[in-house]
Amino acid sequence: MKINILGGGPAGLYAAYRIRTQLPHSTVTVFEQNEADTTFGFGVVFSDKALEFLSADDSETLALITAGLEKWSDIELRIHGEKIRIDGIGFTAIARLRLLGILRQRALSVGANLVNGRVVQSLEELEGADLIIGCDGANSLVRKTHEAEFGTEIRLLDNRFAWFGATRAFDALTQTFKTTPKGTFNAHHYRYAPSMSTFLVEADPQTFDSVGFASMSEEQSRAYCEDVFAEELDGAHLVTNKSLWRRFPVISNRNWSVGNKVLVGDALRTAHFSIGSGTRLALEDVQALSHALVQHPNSARDALAEFEAKRRPIVDKLAGAAARSAEWYDHFHEHMALPAWDFAMSYISRSGRIDSARLRAMSPAFVDGYEAYKAKVSS
Repeated sequence: MKINILGGGPAGLYAAYRIRTQLPHSTVTVFEQNEADTTFGFGVVFSDKALEFLSADDSETLALITAGLEKWSDIELRIHGEKIRIDGIGFTAIARLRLLGILRQRALSVGANLVNGRVVQSLEELEGADLIIGCDGANSLVRKTHEAEFGTEIRLLDNRFAWFGATRAFDALTQTFKTTPKGTFNAHHYRYAPSMSTFLVEADPQTFDSVGFASMSEEQSRAYCEDVFAEELDGAHLVTNKSLWRRFPVISNRNWSVGNKVLVGDALRTAHFSIGSGTRLALEDVQALSHALVQHPNSARDALAEFEAKRRPIVDKLAGAAARSAEWYDHFHEHMALPAWDFAMSYISRSGRIDSARLRAMSPAFVDGYEAYKAKVSS
């Protein structure tokens, strides 16, 4: 089987590795527009259990990734001058370039063909393959070429966000919510290396317009955000890497495949950055797709049908939680009217996946603090 993969991010590289490993007689080529040593963004975050799906049949890749992970067990909310810890919610993170390097070497080790610095303008350039896998992200050429057949729906959230890095580490996944004379901001910041962190800044539409970010250069935006979050940075600096302001696209597709073309990862559906599951979902997609190809090595279309049938119910459940989290964040400036502890409870409950019993078992110190606050307020 000849397989062409568009996109050399985590999903594309891992797809090449898994398929070549499980179908060693296949020919697999990955086409990536960037060079091998460049990437967009800074760190990749996972929940502490997110990579367990690799343990059963790819423990070696799991070991390589986990050896480079930063780990922590709390979320810290900074709101109204208070710092509230939510215990027992573990996360890990790794530098995106490091993750790509691991997956690139895995793909090369099994004989995948990796073509970097190649901008594919038309899917006609990839024809002649039995299967074309779209791992090309939210702006997927594979999806756009057959948008009507895929049944694509795209909705842009109202808030604007920009990805920065920070030249310091934070000891927890931290969410800082701030009110300034120009409006309200939120920063998602977490370390992905001993001395570096991702620092994503989010602003509601009114704040975005009030500040005038639309007319600022990348450097001007960086300097402005560095000033807003000077207390949190504590002498460190923000750094840029295509740190442009965007609106998050909520993408879904009625059909996952069209003919011999299939979508995975962000090309298929996006999961809001607030739940830290985008890369995990993409890797899980790849695992499920490779399993389906093993079951149907002579029929790509049968494999794609099985892939969607088995994977869709799982993805739909997670996508629902991501959508609820995204909606909460798109109105974070309204939630900030709540007192700090009520805000924290609203935050941790936003996806609808954690009931009171589970929260008590998972985060006893936080629940104790919240109950003490409620008792004080009602007395």
